[in-house]
Amino acid sequence: MTPRGIRNNNPGNLNYAHQPGAHLETGVSNPRFAAFPTMADGIQALRTQLLRYAERGLTTVASIISVYAPATENATSAYIAGLCRQMGVQPDTVLDLHDPATMARLICGITTIENGAGHLGLVQIDQALGITPTSAMT
Repeated sequence: MTPRGIRNNNPGNLNYAHQPGAHLETGVSNPRFAAFPTMADGIQALRTQLLRYAERGLTTVASIISVYAPATENATSAYIAGLCRQMGVQPDTVLDLHDPATMARLICGITTIENGAGHLGLVQIDQALGITPTSAMT
């Protein structure tokens, strides 16, 4: 079965918060996630959320994921470790989220953890973000 985040064009599994163009998901018993018109819209919404975190001083994988995927709902430590492994950084490495390549790698890692491998790659993420494609982590 296709993962929920992919079905909703919401590869980051963002909670519905009246994001532009989004609506509350349908067809599930307990709807909570946003559903976007296109996958590019969902990727862009994830970038927007991550930039909000950066504005609040959350610029490391550990600080971002501790809020993004709290321990009350997730295996946060494993999430952080997996994302760091995919990105090749330490949990406390400060990330420049205004750097397009860093943002794309972070989004690629998050979407892989949220949905499993094989649904999105860096080329599709780069296209959605309007940046020159990268080749690592595809």
